Amino acid sequence: MKNKVKRSASQLVLASIILLLIIFVYSARKTITVIIDGKEKKIVTYQKTVGEALKKEHIELGLKDKIDKDLKTNLSKNDTINIRKAVDVKLFADNKELSIKSAEQDVRSLLDAEKIVLKAEDKISPSLETKLSKGMDVKIIRVATKTISSSAPIAFNTIVKNDNDLLKSRKKVLQQGSTGEKQITTNVVYENGKEVSRKVIKEVVVKKPKDKIIAQGTLTPMYASRGTASFANSNVIRAKATAYWAVNGVGSTYTASGRKAVRNPNGYSTVAVDPRVIPLGTKLYIEGYGYAIAADEGTGVKGNFVDVFFDTYKEACNWGLKYVNVYIVK
Repeated sequence: MKNKVKRSASQLVLASIILLLIIFVYSARKTITVIIDGKEKKIVTYQKTVGEALKKEHIELGLKDKIDKDLKTNLSKNDTINIRKAVDVKLFADNKELSIKSAEQDVRSLLDAEKIVLKAEDKISPSLETKLSKGMDVKIIRVATKTISSSAPIAFNTIVKNDNDLLKSRKKVLQQGSTGEKQITTNVVYENGKEVSRKVIKEVVVKKPKDKIIAQGTLTPMYASRGTASFANSNVIRAKATAYWAVNGVGSTYTASGRKAVRNPNGYSTVAVDPRVIPLGTKLYIEGYGYAIAADEGTGVKGNFVDVFFDTYKEACNWGLKYVNVYIVK
């Protein structure tokens, strides 16, 4: 009887132990979800921690892989573990090429993780919101804008004015031209240190240019030949012609009216006349001398007589005394 009681007690203890083991095993059994790069996998595990469960399932984590739970965290039933595997990415920035393993979600997160600062004006390809993928190339173009000042010449204009007192073949500079200057402010854009564009944003004239003014003759040359004249419609006077010259050689000689006497082979020179024959102010053409204005008179100049002006005594002597045709131009 005693043996029978002992056997029953032993069986009861064994049954209790088995029941406890069943309860323990059942309570240790967990079904968890592991999501790797968006791919979901259900796992039944009896492991206590996240790290132990992954190791049991031969799921290895690389140095740059990301997991949303600490490996030492105790597992609970129906836990979900998210893992993002690092991918190889090439980053081109600041004249460098970097090979990076990253498990960041997008380009923006990649730059933050690598402590790469992107300025507002910089360019990046692909966009910051682009999801990272294996073999992706991320390119950063550094953009800089500089404002520079420079000066530039301003060309002068050349103005031509008709001069009725100059021969057609002659020109005379009345005013020399000079270039001006302007200050230019320019915005220059550089990409990775190389200039890609420039735009003038302001111009300030600091010195105005001075126009060059040229007198262009309009007089048609008139020639007289022996026995004939090309002034068929002009009055002609046969006159005695002498010459006078500037005071003290080359200097300033003034006419009876106070006007400065001039010798201008390309325009009108000064001659003395008898106002009773040729009125003062009359424009003439004198054979061998050229165009002239009756602008002077003298006590010895009477009748058909002209006294032509030269700058030097030598020129006056070379002229001497001669008889010439004097044509009334106006």
